[in-house]
Formats: sequence, structure tokens, C-alpha cells
Amino acid sequence: MDARRSRAARTLFVVAVVSFGLDRITKIWAEATLPGSPIEVVPGVLTLRFTTNSGGAFSIGQSAPWFFVGVSAVVVAIILATSFRHTSRIVGVGLGLVLGGALGNLSDRFRHGEVIDWLHVVLWDGYSWPDFNFADSFVVVGVALLIYEMFASEGEGLESSSPPGSAT
Repeated sequence: MDARRSRAARTLFVVAVVSFGLDRITKIWAEATLPGSPIEVVPGVLTLRFTTNSGGAFSIGQSAPWFFVGVSAVVVAIILATSFRHTSRIVGVGLGLVLGGALGNLSDRFRHGEVIDWLHVVLWDGYSWPDFNFADSFVVVGVALLIYEMFASEGEGLESSSPPGSAT
């Protein structure tokens, strides 16, 4: 295995462990501190409050929580199976964030049958963003990094910009 693949895989696993750890610590804190005692950090904008969600993003699919266990398990398996195939550190960070976030929410589903959410954001008067947690944020940022890298590296590896058989 070449050094770039090894470095990217190491980055993936370090980011996954750190993001999973941050998610677990914050959820343990939220579960111990916030039920019945929300904390308004920025009045009218950001409140830390304990809530749970048996569904997926935006509370979709609350009647099928095991579907999300299955999807998360497949995502984790694919990331682990391909972890040494990537050479980009950005891909390593992106996949590490997705892996850590997926494991964070998956561990909630196994422990509680639902996910612990604790961040509540009001976007404008009368409209709140669905409650979320660090794991959700890690997944979103990880996917955004993967999309960025996909577009940033488009065309790399082409030996020439000229069509085959044309004079250069």
C-alpha cells in the first residue's frame, strides 16, 4: 500500500474517532443536563434542549426507525470496506466525518431506539430548523467535503486536454 493511501486512511479513522467521541460526549451531557432545563444561548435563535427523534433527517420516517439502522450500517460498511482505496486527505476527512456521524446516531438507535438531538435553531419568526446534534452536522459537512472534492478533482488524471489522435 502506498503512503498516500495509508495517510488518507489514517486521516479517515482519526477524524471518525474524534467526531464520534465529540458526538457521544455532547449527547451524554445533553441527556444529563437539558431535560426540563433548556439553555437559551442566543435568545430567539439558538437553544440547547433535549429531544429525541426516532426517524431520519427532518424527523422523516418516524414509524420505520430500523430502516435508518440498516441504511447507517450499510454506509458504515461501505466506508470501512473502501477506507484504504482513497488518496486524498479531503476525502479522508469527509468520509471520517460521515463515518463518525453515522456511528454516533447508530449508537443512539441501539442504546435508546431513537437519536438524541439537542440543538434547536430558529431561522426566522415562527420557523425553526429541525432539532439536530453534532453527528448530523458531521454527516452534512462530510458529504459537502466529498462533493467539493468530486468537483475540484474533476478532470485530474487526464494526460492531455487534446482529443486522442490530434496533433499537439
